[in-house]
Amino acid sequence: MKHIVKIMTFLVAITAIWISQTAMIPKSHTWLLPLYFIVSLGCYGLLMVGVGLMQFPTCPKEAVLLQQDVIEAKEFFKHKGVDLGSD
Repeated sequence: MKHIVKIMTFLVAITAIWISQTAMIPKSHTWLLPLYFIVSLGCYGLLMVGVGLMQFPTCPKEAVLLQQDVIEAKEFFKHKGVDLGSD
């Protein structure tokens, strides 16, 4: 919900700036403002994805459980006669 509020605030701010600037910007450039808005929103989205990936939490308990599952699966397939290649 926090991101929705941030995005909506951003949308309202950009819309307010766009409306206030349309009188100052020549009419020939006014039609580009929505395009700039879409590009800046895309950049903001990519930035948020990048920040989220950089701050991705590690889960040591889940890593141990995953390793145990892998070992269990290897043993299961070994008993079934499946050659897994390398152990």
